[in-house]
Amino acid sequence: MLIAVTSQNRKTVTDHAGRCRRFRIFTVEDARVTGEEWLELPKDQAFHGYPAHQPHPLDRVDVLITRHMGQGMVRKLKEKGIEGVLTAVEDPSAAVQEYLGGDYERADRVRVDLG
Repeated sequence: MLIAVTSQNRKTVTDHAGRCRRFRIFTVEDARVTGEEWLELPKDQAFHGYPAHQPHPLDRVDVLITRHMGQGMVRKLKEKGIEGVLTAVEDPSAAVQEYLGGDYERADRVRVDLG
């Protein structure tokens, strides 16, 4: 399983998933992290505004963890078969452990106020 965590500043979980271009990718086997890598996208590949039907470097992940995402992002992830997860945790590693422990909130089950 591959879990991507938004981390624009490379230290904390980013607030807005759609505009994030830096991701910490965790490889998980048997419910434990076995590897990590960084993925940095060019500006034109940020999910916000990127067509859902086009191939994307994040297509290989199973889960995307972030602090916030709008309904458009939720839909885009669902179309790609990626589970969107929201967290209040700031540390990316701790956010993954929270997810693996079952203590998380699926983004598609949260009502997002679009203004």
